[in-house]
Amino acid sequence: MKIAFSPCPNDTFIFHAWVHGLIPGAPKLDVTYADIDITNSMAASSNGPEVVKISYAALPWVLSEYALLPCGGALGRGCGPLVLTSNRADTTKDPAVLAGRRVAVPSERSTAYLLFRLWAAQHVPGGVGEIVVLPFHEIMPVVRDGLVDAGLVIHEARFTYPTYGLTLLADLGSWWEADTNLPIPLGAIIARRSLDLPAIAGWIRASVKHAWAHPEVSQQYVLRHAQELSPEVVQAHIKLYVNEFTANLGQTGYEAVTSLLRRASQEGLVPKVDLAALRL
Repeated sequence: MKIAFSPCPNDTFIFHAWVHGLIPGAPKLDVTYADIDITNSMAASSNGPEVVKISYAALPWVLSEYALLPCGGALGRGCGPLVLTSNRADTTKDPAVLAGRRVAVPSERSTAYLLFRLWAAQHVPGGVGEIVVLPFHEIMPVVRDGLVDAGLVIHEARFTYPTYGLTLLADLGSWWEADTNLPIPLGAIIARRSLDLPAIAGWIRASVKHAWAHPEVSQQYVLRHAQELSPEVVQAHIKLYVNEFTANLGQTGYEAVTSLLRRASQEGLVPKVDLAALRL
């Protein structure tokens, strides 16, 4: 079975047991490791993998072929995207400084981008200027070097941005949680509708439970794909993104997803979808 997910610690931690044949009855996996912007594109192609990790923001474009699985993804609190500026920039922390400015983002089909646009609609008079799409690991350097005015960052950048001399302008997770009282829906696991979806969900849950029960077993695999992150940052990353919603979206998780997609649709950022049909 072909699967695509990111090399980030939360994904490799979650899927380690299945990738290494430790889940009874689960098929062997042919894994592609790729940035979320690439996996979003893979899911939108006619020959995408059977199972793939995408951004929730990309979900409306692929629901004809793929179903949302109720586990394996990334939702959470205190783990939202950050808007960063350089220390040379205006340090008033007034979002209005972004009006008409260049902002680097990891993808235009990412939850981070949807949150940024929804936040900017409320806080940046007249809106931002040019949006520059870059791989997420390139964003902090270009902000530091003054090539863009601000950057939208995700994942482990929450822990490492001070080392680039950058300033936090806004924590979009804090804004979202205060505005909705819901967790942030970041990454979704989807599978082709033609497959045995309950079985796949069961194998993913078993892989998650194995990772929680035996965290030391996956450590070498996780670190190998962690793009030179320190073990301390890797553990903080896993603790933040692998949580109760990873094992089961539950009512609160589905409410978070539907709230995000409903708001984004109302703003014209994503196509309208049948939100009730997201549940298996």
